[in-house]
Amino acid sequence: MAKRDYYEILGVQKGDDKQVIKKAYRKVAMKFHPDKNPGDKEAEAKFKEAAEAYEILSDEDKRARYDRYGHAGVDPQAGFGGGGGMRMEDIFSTFGDIFGDSGGPFDSFFGGSTSSRRRSGQKGSNLRIKVALTLEEIAEGVTKKIKVKKQGRCDSCAGSGAKDKNAMSKCGTCGGSGYVRQVKSTFLGQMQTTTVCPYCNGSGSQITDKCTSCKGEGRKQGEETIEIEIPGGVEEGMQLSMRGKGNAGKNGGSAGDLLIMIEEKPHQYFSRDGQNIMYDLFLNFADAALGTSVEVPTLGKTVKITIPAGTAPGKIFRLREKGLPHVQGYKRGDQLINVNVWTPKTLNKEEKALLEKMREMPNFKPKEGKGQKGFFARMKEYFE
Repeated sequence: MAKRDYYEILGVQKGDDKQVIKKAYRKVAMKFHPDKNPGDKEAEAKFKEAAEAYEILSDEDKRARYDRYGHAGVDPQAGFGGGGGMRMEDIFSTFGDIFGDSGGPFDSFFGGSTSSRRRSGQKGSNLRIKVALTLEEIAEGVTKKIKVKKQGRCDSCAGSGAKDKNAMSKCGTCGGSGYVRQVKSTFLGQMQTTTVCPYCNGSGSQITDKCTSCKGEGRKQGEETIEIEIPGGVEEGMQLSMRGKGNAGKNGGSAGDLLIMIEEKPHQYFSRDGQNIMYDLFLNFADAALGTSVEVPTLGKTVKITIPAGTAPGKIFRLREKGLPHVQGYKRGDQLINVNVWTPKTLNKEEKALLEKMREMPNFKPKEGKGQKGFFARMKEYFE
């Protein structure tokens, strides 16, 4: 099922600033919050959907990519992007302050239940890598297997950081709940707020005997082979992301994301102009004047095109839908073939004599003003 527009989900406009977006997210999140709608799967889905929209629109880089490429720029089908598949613990870990930063009456409402917001440990950091692609790979999409050096979960303690299950004790500060309650004075009176326990980072427990393998961190440096599915049509500088494929979290915390920066390898024949690809075709003077047929390469197989008699340098031929796909899956671009007439640098006596004779013939003398008119006509044809 197609994803809804992020602006529509939060009820905001493209030009709205961060504060407007934050306020709109808070309103939607409160409406569908799991504490307010216990057991309601539809409300839970909308709560996650709103968090996904806020994660993208509150980040300037992600928002710019979304505005340019749509969902494919931040969350293609392969699982890329900012918000696809967000877990409850990720939402409360990342955006928990949205519900309690105002000192207002909603703080106490969202402080009633800790089970849905319980989080453990510290979230891992993001990783950034570059992936270089050929135009052929960009044209069809590609799956890459990349070895990434990263902090992974410690196998000895399953990420807990404790030597064994008996090496954990209930946190004395929060009593094992992972949260501590505070009372704030507001213009409405005293309001109760709930915050993550600063001593156990929300885990509700403390380590009494650390894992000897990871020294209590719950993670170790290692290497992982990650399979990355890259959709067709990506561009140089575009950034994709894979949720949860970054560094492992500390003491059982959720993993960070893997951020993938796209690079394009130079091509032997083609250059790129958006979804179009450009190819320079070189003809000798006789072929341009008399006409001919030539084979030209494309991103697939070679194709034969007809060169009409009297083809001038700068003439552009267009091969429809032989370019690159749009990253959103719209129709493909074209291949534009720019004609160049090759001029020899050295001539023998016979060739010089022929050219001297041709130079005096009426058909080989350019008409005044013809060159300028031809140039603008060619530019009009190109942009159309």
